[in-house]
Amino acid sequence: MLFKRRDKVKKAPQRENVPPGQFVTEKLPVLTYGPTPKIELSQWRLRVFGLVEKELDLNWEEFAQLPSTSVEAPFHCVTQWSRLENTWEGLLFTDLAEMVTPKPEAAFVMAHCYGDYSANLPLEVLMDGMSLLAHKHDGQPLTADHGGPLRLVAPQRYGWKSAKWLRAIEFIAEDRPGFWETRGYHNNGDYWKEERFWPELS
Repeated sequence: MLFKRRDKVKKAPQRENVPPGQFVTEKLPVLTYGPTPKIELSQWRLRVFGLVEKELDLNWEEFAQLPSTSVEAPFHCVTQWSRLENTWEGLLFTDLAEMVTPKPEAAFVMAHCYGDYSANLPLEVLMDGMSLLAHKHDGQPLTADHGGPLRLVAPQRYGWKSAKWLRAIEFIAEDRPGFWETRGYHNNGDYWKEERFWPELS
């Protein structure tokens, strides 16, 4: 095993205000397009492929042995609600990258999900030391409604980029839109800039 399991906590940098156009809630609403996938842990797998030196194909038991980190970070939804206090637990994306070694030409990542979802992100965004592949939220295993058994969490972007029901991570050279981006959502999704939808739709 490349890594020994470890536990630590990382906190996102605090800014004085919530992003523009957002309101604060203590709830964690469930927003899903289509039915929630039913995923059996015995059948679940995570594939990491594309522009990497070493591809991975893990079952749940193998994934559970990887290093665990807790990240405290807010969650901002494009539908304008923000939950400021969240503790996510899982595999840091930086640790994943160390395991697979992205090739020099890798500049973007596509997250592939059960239910035919996908989300695209610049690799540099996911290498912020806070993004992770999360299997717990506030100390509890992620429910299916919230993306369990595993979801991507990218604290620097609106919540749709934190793709639910993760099944594969693809490292790519050129950007291409994911599920919501092809349906009018902004390609970048920076909440401080209110990048909610493609400019021509605003």
